[in-house]
This record gives sequence, structure tokens and C-alpha cells, in this order.
Amino acid sequence: MENLLVSACLLGNRCKYNGKANTLPDEVLNVLREKYKIIPVCPETSGGLPIPRIPSERQGDRVVNKACVDVTEEYRKGAECALILARRYGCKKALFKEKSPSCGSGRIYDGSFTGTVISGDGVTSELLKRNGIEIFGESEIDLLLSL
Repeated sequence: MENLLVSACLLGNRCKYNGKANTLPDEVLNVLREKYKIIPVCPETSGGLPIPRIPSERQGDRVVNKACVDVTEEYRKGAECALILARRYGCKKALFKEKSPSCGSGRIYDGSFTGTVISGDGVTSELLKRNGIEIFGESEIDLLLSL
């Protein structure tokens, strides 16, 4: 069975910035578990950020929270932790939370904290992609399962 790196918040872990989760429906999780061994990861908490925490967004190469504090180093550290985990478990794919400044893939918030979405990747997705790991967002689960 192939290992799959998955955003911990999608699995029901309350690690989202506001202390909540983005839990996938049980039926979806059950199908994923039939095909993959799930390896949970939260790069933001792995990088040292607390739960709850002030929401953050990417602003170019930096990540800044809504209080204008630069948290780029925490995001980079969390991305490195996720890469180590992916390598340790031989994960070639990841299922990540969309639009996140860490896990977003292809589309992320623009850094203005207005809900505006732009093309781009979160810090962790960017690093994992550079290292040959394919990233899927939660809206792409059907595609992931079809592979």
C-alpha cells in the first residue's frame, strides 16, 4: 500500500489557524484509507506555530500574519519537516488543504487578507513539488483516487 502525506486538518485534527479542522467526510476518508496508508502532517505546527494562531498569507516569498508579523521562518521550517516526513515514508503524493499559505497548491490567498485568491503555491507545496512529490488539493480527491 502506498503512503500518502495528508494535511492533518483534513483528517479532523484541530490544527487550523483558528483551532478548528477542515475534516473530510467519513466516506471520503474511508475510501482514501482503502487505497493509501495515511501519513498526517501539519507543517504550520511542525514549524513551531501555536494553535490557535493569527491567520497568515503569502506575500511574495514571505509569509506574514494579519498582525504584520513575518512568520516565514516558521513556514520554511514546517515545510522542511514535511519533506523529511515524506522522504522517511516514501510518499510520492500529498493531499493538502487548498489555498493555505503552507499547503495550497496552484491557488493561494494573495496576502491582502481580503479572501482574494491568486495563482501560486504554499511554502510546503512549493518545496515538495521541487522534490518530485505530486500535490493534490481536497477538490482533487477523485483524480487522486483514479491514479
